[in-house]
Amino acid sequence: MNQQQCQQLFVRLRASNPAPTTELIYQTPFELLISVMLSAQATDKSVNKATVALFEKANTPEAVLALGELQLKSYIRTIGLFNTKARNILKTCAILIAEHNGAVPNNRQSLEALPGVGRKTANVVLNMAFGEPTIAVDTHIFRLANRTGLAPGKTPLAVEQALLKQVPSEFQKDAHHWLILHGRYICTARRPKCSQCSIIDLCEFIDKTEV
Repeated sequence: MNQQQCQQLFVRLRASNPAPTTELIYQTPFELLISVMLSAQATDKSVNKATVALFEKANTPEAVLALGELQLKSYIRTIGLFNTKARNILKTCAILIAEHNGAVPNNRQSLEALPGVGRKTANVVLNMAFGEPTIAVDTHIFRLANRTGLAPGKTPLAVEQALLKQVPSEFQKDAHHWLILHGRYICTARRPKCSQCSIIDLCEFIDKTEV
């Protein structure tokens, strides 16, 4: 996909959704961090169902740490890998208190040093909490970038780097939201909804569904 096509792709996605955002429900950077940590291999809806009760009870590192592992697990046990996630969350809360005065750090190195926080999670937090023009590549974006020809790559990091080069600067802050939502609801994995796609003429996917 050339630069002119890429520009048009994001013009159209922006026109249909001028103010995209995550579907996770949160109020603070800490709540966002915990929600994104929980969202690995889980749906945003399942995370929101768990965190609405959790955050009402505990929405600071100190409060979550005070819950202890068993009580924390009781709030998130409906989410996949909840045992590992609970342990990582408690370790992360302890580090936030000991090293960052209880605040979520605003730099990649510190974020990725937290247990359970990888590059994708760090990108989401940097983008949503601190306004950085990062692009978090999940399965939807990885599929979409390769399928459409927007930014092909063999690994999530390769796709991320390709997107940062390809996406015009005016769209970079919101790019990953547009792409995630398009991949989640239109360019789906098994049978993309090509008849509903606003960028179908720009897409290089050969096996388009009937339109």
